[in-house]
Amino acid sequence: MDYQLVIKFWRKSQADEAFLATVEGKLKQALGDAVELEGYDVSPKEINLFMLTADPRHSFRRAKDVLDGLGVLNGVSAAFRVAGGDRFTSIWPLRATRKFKLP
Repeated sequence: MDYQLVIKFWRKSQADEAFLATVEGKLKQALGDAVELEGYDVSPKEINLFMLTADPRHSFRRAKDVLDGLGVLNGVSAAFRVAGGDRFTSIWPLRATRKFKLP
């Protein structure tokens, strides 16, 4: 697992953190051994879900279907980096005008 994929849930699009358990369960079911869920961090503006994967673009395409099915895709952005690296490559939304960063 060479890459860290980060899915960012913007707080203004989520009522509370209760959805995280559902999201994690559905992602694990859909992605199986293709990813290793690392956990998440919570801040006042965002919730970041971390996972390790060998192919971040493919993993996000599969995760995107889950997020869309749960109705949370519009409140999400995603990016990946080499595990342990500093520089992110944004992959969602497709035309992100904002640089992806962690708090």
